[in-house]
Amino acid sequence: MGVIVRQALLGRANLARLSGKILTALFLSGIVMLGVAGQASANSKYAGIVMDAKTGKVLYESHADSPRYPASLTKMMTAYMLFEALSSGRISKDSRISVSRNAAAEPPTNIALRPGDSLTVDQAIRALVTRSANDVATAVAEFLGGSESKFASMMTAKARSLGMSRTTFKNAHGLPNSQQKTTARDMAKLSIALREHYPRYYSYFQTKSFTYKKRRYGNHNRLLGRVKGVDGIKTGYTRASGFNLASSVQANGRSIVAVVMGGRTSRSRDAHMADLIKRYLNKGSTGRDRMLIAKAPGGARTALAAMIPGNQVPLPTDRPEENTLTAYAPEQPVKAAAVVNAAVPRPRATVAEVDPMPTASTEAGAQGSAATGSIGGWVIQVASMPSEDEALMFLAETEKKAGKVLARAVPITETFEKGGTVYHRARFVGFENKSDAWGACASLKKQSISCYAVQQ
Repeated sequence: MGVIVRQALLGRANLARLSGKILTALFLSGIVMLGVAGQASANSKYAGIVMDAKTGKVLYESHADSPRYPASLTKMMTAYMLFEALSSGRISKDSRISVSRNAAAEPPTNIALRPGDSLTVDQAIRALVTRSANDVATAVAEFLGGSESKFASMMTAKARSLGMSRTTFKNAHGLPNSQQKTTARDMAKLSIALREHYPRYYSYFQTKSFTYKKRRYGNHNRLLGRVKGVDGIKTGYTRASGFNLASSVQANGRSIVAVVMGGRTSRSRDAHMADLIKRYLNKGSTGRDRMLIAKAPGGARTALAAMIPGNQVPLPTDRPEENTLTAYAPEQPVKAAAVVNAAVPRPRATVAEVDPMPTASTEAGAQGSAATGSIGGWVIQVASMPSEDEALMFLAETEKKAGKVLARAVPITETFEKGGTVYHRARFVGFENKSDAWGACASLKKQSISCYAVQQ
């Protein structure tokens, strides 16, 4: 009888201990869930979105269109620009990027680059996606854009062409800048664009470690290899932004992207992201993949004039007619110097064609996939030519002659068709107001360069 009583008492004790463990687990789970919910309800920096990457359907959103600081999510666009240049053949993975004093001076996180150093494009991408290296981001900006400010304008233009209408970039790394803003929705669009447009290079975001000068750097994205299906993409943090994370998930025939911004700690951010993935992955479509983010229409590409050779480019004798610009959608970033110098021929002695008024047919492609508007509110045009190479060289010569006037502008070409012939507009974008654009044109006209300004 005593044995039976002792066993019964032990059974009750074990049950009590087990119940205690269950209650504790439930309590802790509740705390976690409250903490996750608290990010969305009590954190003024918070924003989040989950999107079905097969259909574009939004599965979850909270403050998804509210302006937020991207921090190092910025480097997703920096990487996009590198992938674009790689895809076009203008650079290769072995192309070398020189490090300026300006780039080497960027604060951590970095890989301790020194002025005069160089690294390959492949190394640069790995440093961006793992270490989130600020010095590398600036070196890339100078490599592709000539200066970080011009590259930032190119990034903003690219964002517009991808439908990221609420994003403005002022630098390539994401270090604090009050004007550098984005939204969770825009970052989700960029995440999808990276996967869709450059699947050949997207696997870089799965890199778990990177070694440079015998030092190994681990990936800041702790969800890689820990949450099923996560295949990238990027973390970010500044004091102003809080802890950000964009994630791509593919599992069980479903595909989603999720963005969390403004986390109070990296751990709570990761926990919240893991919870969003768990909750919404199974709600994603199992249908066929389809292109959700269209690439910018062909023919319009940005160009770094300083990198393009050529002197004595013929000036246009016909003054362009006044018109209005309905949309702007550049396709490509700057051509790398080594490639351009070898590939761009001397211009033919042709006269620039008069640029007709844009019509529904000539501008339909740009309107179809780009948000109206671009960097700055005004654009100036200096020529229209039948050859894009001539247009690029004309931009180079114009900037060479009037460098101070165009110091903050970005040279681009845009195509249009007239009478069955394709022409290329030579333009500078990035003027914030009418007086700036008209003032630039007035200065150019004093140097016998035809010019007119239109609002975007």
